[in-house]
Amino acid sequence: MSLVVIGTVAFDAIETPFGKTDKIVGGAATYAGLAASYFYDQVKIVAVVGDDFPEQEIEDFHNHHISTEGIQIKTGEKSFFWAGKYHNDMNSRDTLVTELNVLADFDPIIPESYQDCEYLMLGNLTPQIQQTVIKRLHKRPKLIVMDTMNFWMDIAMDDLLETIKLVDVLTINDAEARQLSGEYSLVKAARKILAMGPKYLIIKKGEHGALLFNEDRIFAAPALPLADVFDPTGAGDTFAGGFIGYLAKVGTVNFNNMKNAIIYGSALASFCVEKFGTERLKHLTENDIKARIQEFVSLSSFNIIS
Repeated sequence: MSLVVIGTVAFDAIETPFGKTDKIVGGAATYAGLAASYFYDQVKIVAVVGDDFPEQEIEDFHNHHISTEGIQIKTGEKSFFWAGKYHNDMNSRDTLVTELNVLADFDPIIPESYQDCEYLMLGNLTPQIQQTVIKRLHKRPKLIVMDTMNFWMDIAMDDLLETIKLVDVLTINDAEARQLSGEYSLVKAARKILAMGPKYLIIKKGEHGALLFNEDRIFAAPALPLADVFDPTGAGDTFAGGFIGYLAKVGTVNFNNMKNAIIYGSALASFCVEKFGTERLKHLTENDIKARIQEFVSLSSFNIIS
């Protein structure tokens, strides 16, 4: 059974207080796919690029045992490009350039070899495209995880609400949870959002960790304090990829496994921010990940002596 990731495979140009890059490879599907590949060996990507996308980067996917049959390459067209500049706090940024290029008329084609999809990661694209992918699968996956953002809440709320009804897990940040629900309290916000359809809600809080909600249960995961954060781009997508990749590995979807999956996703995201783009994410070892997981365990482990 496969884990299918749909999203962008693209170019970014990034400036942070630690430096800047020219065009480097990024995109939601890139980050999520690489992260998931550390836990599951049947990751398959659906995306679109132009013929300017380097063949070596496609080869890097293959080196991680990621299928690229679902990546459309448009001859004579350019790949999606985003440029941004982060402020000193690294939590806020300015978008400098957005060039949709091939993404402007993206029609996600699901190869027949992807129809064994058991785990589906819907990266941040239009809600209509996310719906199309679900409908084009012959069989509903065992688990559908969806990422979205405030932009779609501003311009496509009706479509977004229809898509949310179709998924099992929704991942958004705290500001987006407040906007979607109209509630400032994240607990109240979560109740309203779960009533919209998903069984689980993950609210990402950046350097303050993440919250998992399911019915009346809540799990709070810490974020690992890092001395150096070079580039936050893709951290949320990396988190989502690690999260669903871990669940695909263990094969059972329940609240306890989701708690573990959040820690694994957070661990992968903590690697992502240590270098620009996918540089750190491409070259992790099993021991790297085990050691980082142990850091998370130590961070929130304690004994109460009465």
